[in-house]
Amino acid sequence: MGSGEGNGADADADRPARDRAWSAPAQLFLGLSAAALATVTVLFLTAVFLHVAPSNALSRQYQEQVDGVVYPEFEQNWRLFAPNPLQQNITVDARVRTAGEGGATRLRDWIGLTARDLDAIRGNPAPSHVDQNLLRRAWDFYEGTHDPKDETATVARGRLAEQYLKRIALQRIGREVDGERVLEIEFRMTATTLAPPAWSGEAAPPAPKVRELPWWAVADEDYRGLG
Repeated sequence: MGSGEGNGADADADRPARDRAWSAPAQLFLGLSAAALATVTVLFLTAVFLHVAPSNALSRQYQEQVDGVVYPEFEQNWRLFAPNPLQQNITVDARVRTAGEGGATRLRDWIGLTARDLDAIRGNPAPSHVDQNLLRRAWDFYEGTHDPKDETATVARGRLAEQYLKRIALQRIGREVDGERVLEIEFRMTATTLAPPAWSGEAAPPAPKVRELPWWAVADEDYRGLG
């Protein structure tokens, strides 16, 4: 008799508690959590759609909010109804002058900033967004705000573009090279047009274009806030 009662208790303990109900606070918490998650998902998808859709009254009205959601983690490099993939490989290099002995300056070799990013991306199943887009976006920003003929700023944000590009490079290079303080920095951009497929019949792409920027002085302020 005792054994039978024990087996019955064990069976009741193993049986799923189908008749149990969530408490009122638990139900309220789950309901609010589900509603918040659904709301955030809808708002996020709406922002991404407005970003990739053709310009319209709604996207223009909420441009700042849409950019705040999309950039930089969810940027798209194409438009929903007019894809325009990149047709050039852009590489950005930098070199610096350092303070040598006796007040002389030492010219350092070019540093492949883009090459370093590519090394970090290749073979990485989940590459960092910083490695993929930070330097590329910085160059796009600079290129869109400067005249390539004399590298003068064409808009008010040109100075900001220079500082942005410079600080990205200095964060990677550091304050010193081989124990010598960095005094100046120069950038070089190389644009290589992608070759068309053999069956297209198109002409071979032109030779790579190289663009060197002027030397920029480096001050302590350029390192402010850099890790």
